[in-house]
Order: sequence, then C-alpha cells, then structure tokens
Amino acid sequence: MTEHAHSGHSHAHGHTHGVSPDADRRWLRAALILLTAYMAVEVVIGVLAQSLALISDAAHMLTDAVSIVLALVAMRLAAKPARGGYTYGLKRAEILSAQANGITLLVLSVWLAYEAVQRLISPPEVTGGLVVITALSGVVINLICTWFLSKANRSSLNIEGAYQHILTDLFGFIATAISGLIVLTTGFQRADAIASLVVVALMLKAGAGLVRESGRIFMEAAPAGIDPDALGDHLVAADQVVEVHDLHIWQITSGQPALSAHILVAPGGDCHKVRRNLHELLRTEYGITHATLQVDHLGEQDDELLTLSPGPRPEQPSGSHCDDSHGPVHRPGPHRH
Repeated sequence: MTEHAHSGHSHAHGHTHGVSPDADRRWLRAALILLTAYMAVEVVIGVLAQSLALISDAAHMLTDAVSIVLALVAMRLAAKPARGGYTYGLKRAEILSAQANGITLLVLSVWLAYEAVQRLISPPEVTGGLVVITALSGVVINLICTWFLSKANRSSLNIEGAYQHILTDLFGFIATAISGLIVLTTGFQRADAIASLVVVALMLKAGAGLVRESGRIFMEAAPAGIDPDALGDHLVAADQVVEVHDLHIWQITSGQPALSAHILVAPGGDCHKVRRNLHELLRTEYGITHATLQVDHLGEQDDELLTLSPGPRPEQPSGSHCDDSHGPVHRPGPHRH
C-alpha cells in the first residue's frame, strides 16, 4: 500500500506553465507607448471640441494603458519561481490583473453611462469636424495596437484582458467617428452621447466576460470545455479501475489546468500501469499535464467502495481515506453523479 500511495502521488513533469516571461513584453510595451502618447492628445482635443465621446474614448485609453501596465507587472510576477508558502509561485497574479481590468471596465462604463444620459437630456455644442478627424486617427492607432496584442499569447487571460480593452476602444472610436460625421452633416448633437452609450455597451460586455472568467479560476471551477462528470466516467472506464472519487479539476492560471483524484483499482491490478495510462489519457484527451493521482488497490488501508445513496453512508472504518468523498463517485456502468 505504501508503495502504491507514493507512486500514485507523482506529478507529470516536463511541461511549461503560463506565459513565457519575455515572449510578449515587446508587443505590450509598443502598444503602451503608442496609446499613452495618443491619449494625451485626445484629452486636449476632446475638451476643445466639447465631445464626451472623445473624452470617454480617452478615458478608455487610460484604462487600456493601465491594463497593459498590469499585464507587464503580472507577467514579471508570474515568472518568479515557486518558493516559501507560494507553492505554485505567483502565477495567479495574471488572473488578478485580468480581474482588475474587467472591474475597471465595468466601473468606467457606469460613469460614462451617467454622463451620456445627462448629455442626451441637455446636449452641448459639439465640434463635429474635430471629432471626426480625431476619431479616425484613433481608429488607426487602435488598429496598430490591436495588431500588436494579436501577436502576443492571447491564451493568457491576462493578455486577453488588455486585448479586450483595446478592441472595445477600437469599436468606440468607430462609433465616435460616425457620431462626429452625423453632427457635422445634420447638426444632431445627441449623436455624440449615443456614441458614448455604444462604447458603454461594449465595455460592459468585455468587463463582465473578464470578471466572469477570472472569477471561475479564483473559485476553482473546472476549465471551460471540460465536464468533470464526463471526465470522471472516462477515467473509471479505464482497464482495472473500479472507482474514482475525490476528483477535482481547476486552473492554476489561464492555460494551466490541474487535476487530482483518488483511483481504486481491482485487487491484483497493476497500480503503476493504471496510473501511467490515466496520465496519458488526461494529457492526450483533455490537455491536462499537471495531474496528481492517488492509486490504491480496493480494500487496502480499509478502503471500501463509497455508497451512491443520497442518504447517510455506511459507517467506514476509522482512518479510511474516504470519510468525506468531496464530490461525486464514479463507477463503471450507469450511475448518478
């Protein structure tokens, strides 16, 4: 039993986690320099033209710049080796950055929505020509920045957060250019506030998505696209496996899923072979390379099959690993989850 438990706790190694510390910094820095320079120009022009749409775009550009700074800082922290009490290192700094980006989008959208409604009620005089020229140049700047970040590793939720900031800003500039053209050709001043509301809607969508996805990782939810019940049934269908329980699937950071489970093997079965086969199944079928499997023979250390009944479980011997199964129990054949 001791041999099986020890071998069952081995990890799959030889894989990399998270974003390479230097792979994407060049693209992020280039976008940051370009955004910061243009943002300063846009604030001045927005004030002169009395355009809330331009000012809202500039405010959004500020959050773009902040999101890139956060991404750069988070990448540096995530690259630090694991030590002390941080056994996974600081990889979730990237997820904190993504969540901060999402929250700033949501907060800023509330403020801009309030200002836009005020301007719908009492629209100021907007200089349409200045708005059109500035917004079109903003479209070009954001296209360049979007291209920069598209070259980076968007599988990282951290970088995706910065990318979503810039992408919504691009759409916002397009809406602003259209509103400026409407003001210039028709004199309809409320078009500027309506364009701001379009930007608000885009920011709400992007912000909610980032907060939701980062929240899933912090709450240890299974990665999107992986059904834990289906995966558990797949594991228990393997040769010689009679039960799978204590199955947990989570993400350490974006693109780094992890799994742990207790596997019971039929008496006389080859625990080492079962463990190797399950590791290979997880790697090839689910892309999970960081897995901890405790593999034991059924009956060793007084382990028993867990009851599937919703009622109280039969009393188990003292010291059993499975006093609390921490979730569904998987067995061969039809069963409830």
